[in-house]
Amino acid sequence: MRKTIRIADKTVGDNHPCFIIAEIGINHNGSVEIAKKLIKIAKESGCDAVKFQKRTIEDVYSETELKAPRQSVFGETNGDLKRGLEFSFEQYKEIDNYCSQLGILWFASAWDIKSVDFLEKFNVCAHKIPSACITDLELLKHIKKTNKPILISTGMSTMEEIDKALDIIGLDNTIIYHCTSTYPTDNKEINLNFIPRLIERYNCPIGYSGHEKGILPTTIAVVLGANSVERHITLDRTLWGSDQAASLEPQGLQKLVRDIRNVKIFLGDGIKKVYDGEIPIKKKLRRF
Repeated sequence: MRKTIRIADKTVGDNHPCFIIAEIGINHNGSVEIAKKLIKIAKESGCDAVKFQKRTIEDVYSETELKAPRQSVFGETNGDLKRGLEFSFEQYKEIDNYCSQLGILWFASAWDIKSVDFLEKFNVCAHKIPSACITDLELLKHIKKTNKPILISTGMSTMEEIDKALDIIGLDNTIIYHCTSTYPTDNKEINLNFIPRLIERYNCPIGYSGHEKGILPTTIAVVLGANSVERHITLDRTLWGSDQAASLEPQGLQKLVRDIRNVKIFLGDGIKKVYDGEIPIKKKLRRF
């Protein structure tokens, strides 16, 4: 049996409920009020945690990238957009208090070392390494030093890159997420059969971070052995923003959580038996 890990009061691994993360990411569009609405939806749907994204803009993007023209609700440059989507310390403090109030965990994908230190001020329950940062070895080393659970996505990565990252962060307190980094992901590129390969290769919980439209692939991921899943959520897929189209609206999230919670019940124990409900049917229909 694979190792389990603890995230706050939750145990993640085989024979434990699937750890479900609602990825708010940047779908709040710079509004704490939208973020709080999404947090409440995640809690009411039965998710275990919500996740954001944290960047130190000047460290993650070059000056040329920030000055590049890009129309958005925040201004006319890429820098205006990136800065507009970042929450301040006071805004995260409000989010932290709201999550505590509702009783739901929160953490974030840190894209740089300063963002890790920023998140540590809130004593987050875990750190997420996004697919884009899996080859940032200095960031991985810094996250490892926090001694917090580490969740790592493997989108756009080779096996060699995954192994190199895991050499640094280890497996003792890690969840590895199968992921394809396209938004939304084409059905032919979801490749859920990679999940059993990860289970065979690494002695730790395995998860799935999905960007597809709909909920079926994520449910199948749990059937295949994923101990945790992560999906982007939104108030409305037609809202402005690059991640909205690959996100689940409230009704879709509720259905997904319902189906995931039923997977273990559907699978049963694998032992053939005559169920109590079958006995009167058997008496009625059997002739011999």
